[in-house]
Amino acid sequence: MEQNCPAPTPELSQKPNGQKNGSTTFRGRFGLTLLIIGFLIFIIGAKPEVFGLNRGVSIGFVQIIVILLGLGILTWGGALVLLSLWGNTTKSLLADFGTRTIATGYVICFFTALADAFGFGTNPMPNVFLGRLQSQGLIIGMVIIGAGFVMMLPFKHEQR
Repeated sequence: MEQNCPAPTPELSQKPNGQKNGSTTFRGRFGLTLLIIGFLIFIIGAKPEVFGLNRGVSIGFVQIIVILLGLGILTWGGALVLLSLWGNTTKSLLADFGTRTIATGYVICFFTALADAFGFGTNPMPNVFLGRLQSQGLIIGMVIIGAGFVMMLPFKHEQR
């Protein structure tokens, strides 16, 4: 004899706010994995001698591309981790601004690091180097990315 059980209603199957389900934990773990991989790629580009790789006197075009690739993966992973901290709750307006600030910071890093390749720098295309101004632009972009990460943190407000 079969019993007909009613299908669970959406109100009963949802978890209360603040609890994490499988998709947010997967997003967090995937983000941490991307964060570690991106950091390793970034270090390979910035300081290849740490891994015993041969390095020239200056940072050239390929090395700049590896730095930007590592920074992009690192930024993507960090954003995923911070998004997973929100769980099932809706993000605040500040967190939405943080996401856009992170993207803006990466665009600043990308265009300032490759200024020579785009023709805005002081060196022509075959001799692309990461100079002092490009390095400062890269640092400014990373600071903006960090500010975006802080904006994405889920701050808890006291209940009065």
